[in-house]
Amino acid sequence: MKDFPLPVISFGPGSQDEDEAVDFIGSPGEMNAFMPPRRPEVADPASRDAAIAQLEALRDRMKASRFGAPLSVDLSALPAPVRAVVNEALGQGEVSATVAGGAPLRIQETVFAGLWRVLGEGGVDRVEAGPMPEAVVAACRATAARSIPMQPPPAGAMNAPAVLRELIDAAARRRDGDPAHIVNLTLLPMTPDDLGYLSASLGVGPVVILSRGYGNCRISSTALRDTWWVQYFNSSDSLILNTIEVTELPDVAPAAAEDYADSIVRLGEWIESLRED
Repeated sequence: MKDFPLPVISFGPGSQDEDEAVDFIGSPGEMNAFMPPRRPEVADPASRDAAIAQLEALRDRMKASRFGAPLSVDLSALPAPVRAVVNEALGQGEVSATVAGGAPLRIQETVFAGLWRVLGEGGVDRVEAGPMPEAVVAACRATAARSIPMQPPPAGAMNAPAVLRELIDAAARRRDGDPAHIVNLTLLPMTPDDLGYLSASLGVGPVVILSRGYGNCRISSTALRDTWWVQYFNSSDSLILNTIEVTELPDVAPAAAEDYADSIVRLGEWIESLRED
């Protein structure tokens, strides 16, 4: 599998100088129709057949499972040539993530929405099917606090203290299944001191997600439970939309049920195409 390192760093507004280049993936341009991955180049027919069998078993489990139910396939025991064919056959999609902490993970969506490759230390190597690998939310909730203290704001802060109180209250009141509580910072008068105060107060969580589905979007977990910093950039890496969302996971990150259903069909068609080689 191609390397997809994503540095887990503080990326809240105010954490960079205005002239500093945004460390972000390149613009994907316009949205494109589904394109299957390139055909794997395999010299060993036995490895190809074994990989196709793995993909077919995965497709069958996806068909038999409810969307959102845990579904994971361990690939670590596969021979390296077979695993290489599986990786090439699945390709790389538009969403990737890193999970920091004691068991760090690198996550990459495949070209089939809702089908994810998960790699980690100690030989962790699996495929997960669903909206988003479970480790993403689990890691955030394991380290985030249900409340954070209100520190005295700097002299130049205007609206940040009120925004922070709103976010703390929303996080405390939130229950699973509640709609997202979104604060659009782009529409508020925010000084550099405001943004710096919010960034310092909310802190940095263990998860960073990058999405290229509708432009470049960076989603960073914070130290406050279920609270995410969501930032959209244009093709010049200029910040064009800056929000903080109190929700289990911002809507831009997980795969949708209808896309997952399409992926099951497309994966089946792709498997049949690979058989014809």
